[in-house]
Amino acid sequence: MPFVVTENCIKCKYTDCVEVCPVDCFHEGPNFLVIDPEECIDCTLCEPECPINAIYPEDDVPAGQEAFIQLNAELSKAWPVLTERKDAPDDAKEWEGRPGKLPLLER
Repeated sequence: MPFVVTENCIKCKYTDCVEVCPVDCFHEGPNFLVIDPEECIDCTLCEPECPINAIYPEDDVPAGQEAFIQLNAELSKAWPVLTERKDAPDDAKEWEGRPGKLPLLER
């Protein structure tokens, strides 16, 4: 069961999770991270590292966020692997916890 990055990551894009991933399954887009479900080994290390609780096991993705399961699979094939922590966007704090960010996802 792979882990899934959900809506709260959009425009926040904290990368603390990337540093602890032993298999480099994170991929970076312009304003969002995704997990490659084929590479994820379900180690659980990334979930507690996310400061905004945007990462869930696939079976525990919150109601209304199920579309992110497919989005992670799709976008991980198109976006480059990210293996090192980066600074979050300057306005990340302003976007934490805001609902309805899916239309803001940049591909």
